[in-house]
Amino acid sequence: MYPPEYIEFLYHFHCDRDYFECHEILEELWKKDPKEERKQIWVGLIQIAVSFYHYRRKNFNGAERMMKNAIRILKNETASLNKLGLDDEQLLHILQDTFGRIQKREPYKSIQLPIFDQNLYEICLTTAKERGKTFGEPSDISNVFLIHKHKTRDRTEIIEERLKNWHKKRKRRE
Repeated sequence: MYPPEYIEFLYHFHCDRDYFECHEILEELWKKDPKEERKQIWVGLIQIAVSFYHYRRKNFNGAERMMKNAIRILKNETASLNKLGLDDEQLLHILQDTFGRIQKREPYKSIQLPIFDQNLYEICLTTAKERGKTFGEPSDISNVFLIHKHKTRDRTEIIEERLKNWHKKRKRRE
């Protein structure tokens, strides 16, 4: 019923609060579709995770920018949110509240995405239990690895892709 990547996203968002992993998982799901068919709902959820990643790191400007974009996108994706078992009105309220806290530079605070589909919620609880976690545990803001996870990744592919695109643009100009 729900893509396994989405279940993984929910697990990481609510259990270990690994927002970087949330981004990675949904980006792969988003990329599975042809470019002209990619779903904005995934972009909105990715941007929530990226916003929380920045927020926890006290990068308020990055958190604010990502949350603003997420809210803008998700306001247009309410039907998709509901299909994913999320209460769109409650989610947008939570995100607006978080946006306000970010703008005021208030300390990071994790949230729960408002899951209304009881079957989805049970899947999430079971997944967490099987992995020795509690669904909905608060964020561990002392976990330096999670807070700075982007610094540990291998960026070789990204750098190579950017360089390849740069060379393509340069050739077109010549």
